[in-house]
Amino acid sequence: MDRKLLEILVCPLCKGKLLLKKQELICKFDRLAFPVHDDIPVMLEHEARVLSLEEKDSL
Repeated sequence: MDRKLLEILVCPLCKGKLLLKKQELICKFDRLAFPVHDDIPVMLEHEARVLSLEEKDSL
């Protein structure tokens, strides 16, 4: 994924910074992982995966 795009993307819910980990953009505050398909982020809440507390703590 393009680093410039990553710098301007924010969480659609809280507008917080996102982390890129293994084809997912992660919002630590909302505990959501948004998928990235073919370098295109899918920033829809209903497409996001909820992170477990263990996953969040390991970030």
